[in-house]
Amino acid sequence: MVELPRPLDALNQARGKRVIVELKNKSQYVGKLNAFDIHINVVLDEAELRENNELKKKTGTVFLRGDTIVSISTE
Repeated sequence: MVELPRPLDALNQARGKRVIVELKNKSQYVGKLNAFDIHINVVLDEAELRENNELKKKTGTVFLRGDTIVSISTE
């Protein structure tokens, strides 16, 4: 039987890498994935806020609530 990857396993593989986190309000944070929990709350380091693919602000370390996240992908 082929074992399918689980969402938390995918996040574990992305830890320490740059990711793009898209939020429900259409904004995006791009930064290095530092930590996450079972609720998909995430902590990004060296984060930047982007809106309409434009850099709006460098935010440094940021905590994003899992219930506001639409998707997380590697950059």
